[in-house]
Amino acid sequence: MSFRSFVRSHAGRVTLTAIPVALAVSLLGAGVAQGAVPVSFSVSGSQFQIAASSLEGTGFSQYAGVAKDTAGKSHPVAIANIASATLHDLCQSVVSETPLGKVGVLITAGGGDRPASASDLQIGMTGLKGDSSFEHIRIGVDASTVNTQAKGMAGDFAQDADTVKITNLQQTAWSTQASVFTLTGMKLQLTDGSKQCF
Repeated sequence: MSFRSFVRSHAGRVTLTAIPVALAVSLLGAGVAQGAVPVSFSVSGSQFQIAASSLEGTGFSQYAGVAKDTAGKSHPVAIANIASATLHDLCQSVVSETPLGKVGVLITAGGGDRPASASDLQIGMTGLKGDSSFEHIRIGVDASTVNTQAKGMAGDFAQDADTVKITNLQQTAWSTQASVFTLTGMKLQLTDGSKQCF
């Protein structure tokens, strides 16, 4: 079975697994077609963590896709799009192996009454945990007809909603991007890799 066939035949399973957990969150606006994520860059060889005490967004969709790294390796992902999002107590962390050992980067933002915000947010993720609620959700729509600018492949399983809210968000991802990402009170730290978002 080819990788493309694997992704298409398992798209429903990936999505259904995400539904009870929370589905969603973070990255890219226009130009995503054919279920490819992302169009504008190759992903690194490291996944990263994103956490937030709460995420609230409008214009949500989610479907299966593929992220490719610079070596040409394909990684199956669940793609989540949010047209406009606010994130409270945002945390992002990644750990990389270097000749000097493990090196981590930890970024925090959006604390207190000054949440971080993003427009045209899209994320290519492999795991998501949290408590979620949706308004006017449609489950089982064709990925090419979701109500967001970014869309998936025709015939693939997808879902969309007018609004999404996720509390106690924990997410593992290959990619994240947005047309505008405002990180209020941003703090960046280099670590030994032992301190991550969750």
